[in-house]
Amino acid sequence: MAADPRTLPTRHGYPTFSAAEIGRRHDLVRRALHSDDLRCLVLYGAGRFDSDVQYLSNWPGGREAFVILPVEEPPVLLAQLFNHVPMAEKLSLIADTRWAGPESIASVAEVLGRLTGPRARVALAGGLPFAAYERLRELLPEATFVNWNREFRRLRLVRSEEEIAFFHAAAELTDRSIERLARELRPGMREYELPALVESAYLEAGGYAGIHFMTSTSMREPHALAFVPRQYQSDRVLQAGDALITEISGAFWGYSGQIHRTFFLGEPTQEWLDLHRAAEQGYAAIEAVLRDGATVDQVLDVAEVIDQAGYTIFDDLLHGANQYPPILKTRATAHSNSAGDFVFRDGMVVTLQPQLTTLDRRIGLQFGETVVIRASGVERLHRYPREMIVV
Repeated sequence: MAADPRTLPTRHGYPTFSAAEIGRRHDLVRRALHSDDLRCLVLYGAGRFDSDVQYLSNWPGGREAFVILPVEEPPVLLAQLFNHVPMAEKLSLIADTRWAGPESIASVAEVLGRLTGPRARVALAGGLPFAAYERLRELLPEATFVNWNREFRRLRLVRSEEEIAFFHAAAELTDRSIERLARELRPGMREYELPALVESAYLEAGGYAGIHFMTSTSMREPHALAFVPRQYQSDRVLQAGDALITEISGAFWGYSGQIHRTFFLGEPTQEWLDLHRAAEQGYAAIEAVLRDGATVDQVLDVAEVIDQAGYTIFDDLLHGANQYPPILKTRATAHSNSAGDFVFRDGMVVTLQPQLTTLDRRIGLQFGETVVIRASGVERLHRYPREMIVV
């Protein structure tokens, strides 16, 4: 269940992973690189709280960063901008953490040439800009660069217990935001006022905003295209008799919770009650088959209860945390995609979120949350009750 972020370990007053955990991750990457006949990984990240850079260094990131992880040499973290370096040095668990220089790619090329030689096969991961890639090829014309994004993401699918502890903390912050929304949501508020309720709950506890997708609509006279949570909130004034459908994530140190609940400003109509009941049933059916060794086909088989109830889905049925694989729709969904022979494993973290709509997309709602796959079933991350919320 959700855990207080204050119980997690700290270093210099900031959350941290253990040196042993960072070492385990580096060893995992090195073994995979060696298997692919690669000499080094160059991981690019940009922006505050870059999950992958943080995964390999414990530094949440800044303007841009490069983690250079050779198979046989110590890693290097190059941080940009210059004024971000003191913070990177304080938080990073990579001993060689330094400024990336006036031209980051030139510094990357210099480190690669020194650590791996000019003709090495190098794995690239992260969203490296095309211009930077071209410059890297120009500086190291004899090197071979391999797109390693899929492989790197595959390595992160099974989470360690230290990572899961951070997921628990993020889930706790997300639960607090739902509690505050349930307590303070009122008719007369504008949609764009709602994020202040959501975000304050995790900002005051040391977290930061993940997402807050929300849509309000009249239950009896639903608005057009109001069947799925929206990424941006409008100036619409909430009224008695409205439904507010939500998808909310509070984040903590690179990890996010995610919870989906519907708020009713007044007693739900029968139409909305039926829809919510079908979403709950779909969620329960899928959760019941999730465990170590479960297959995508098993999930899709039981998800057909949604179609049998006369509904469909618009958003994902299930996806890995941070949009990692698998990303599943129902079999009957027009924009569904194949997850192949994916098998769920102990330690994977997934968001189970059936987003039911009527076939004409007149109304819709989302119900679910993020869970951990375990040997005998799922472990809850969130403590908030699995129920509709009547304000």
